Amino acid sequence: MNQPIIPTQLLLMAYRSGIFPMADRRDDPEIFWVEPRERAIIPLENFSCSKSLRKILRQDRFRVTCNAAFADVLAACAAPRDGHPDSWISDRIVASYEALHRAGHAHSLECWQDGRLVGGLYGVSFDRVFCGESMFSREDNASKVALAWLVALLRLAGVQLLDCQFMTDHLASMGAVSMPQAQYLQRVSEASGPAKLTLPEAYSALVGAASLGDAVGEGVATGVRDAAGDGEGAGPSSPGKLIAQSFTQTS
Repeated sequence: MNQPIIPTQLLLMAYRSGIFPMADRRDDPEIFWVEPRERAIIPLENFSCSKSLRKILRQDRFRVTCNAAFADVLAACAAPRDGHPDSWISDRIVASYEALHRAGHAHSLECWQDGRLVGGLYGVSFDRVFCGESMFSREDNASKVALAWLVALLRLAGVQLLDCQFMTDHLASMGAVSMPQAQYLQRVSEASGPAKLTLPEAYSALVGAASLGDAVGEGVATGVRDAAGDGEGAGPSSPGKLIAQSFTQTS
């Protein structure tokens, strides 16, 4: 018998309290709530974007979309991986986050290559907080590109806190830091109140500004700037170039 989904308001209350659900395996109808003693976050102003990643961003090696294939990203994140034949993302959790997505509080970024979904991530948003849940990559650097886009869009949206839940070597290499749960909860409290933009709105603003050659830094939001400078007569650029330039200026 199928278990009911986790109510959207219960999920949001849990995230505001610093806890989140997991399952023991994909077909497990039961969930358990996790409250890490140590929490990993990526300070948005200190994201570490390597030269090689900036080059990939400038090349627009992947076409990046927002909320274009949320269910497909969840399915890819829940799929078996080398050394991890099962997943904490159960069918019940998938259904619950799809409902959260429909309510406007869960978002995905997708990386496409030759029409194929080759990488991406998803997470939960509330107030000026974004909690990254999981990411996947089927091509080299696809998940790194998705994360770089996420950081740029969160800066643009006025988000203050990017939660990564658990520290990994991969996240540490990109600027993640660890903090006690109590300090994390204080950061969540300080990030209360609405963001300037939702993630999809920030995505639309960035893509639109790139196509117009806008001065994104002044015209849209601090932190993502036109690679050409002030935008006067710059002509069309690309979102990847704008993002790469923003990390060059802040690294």
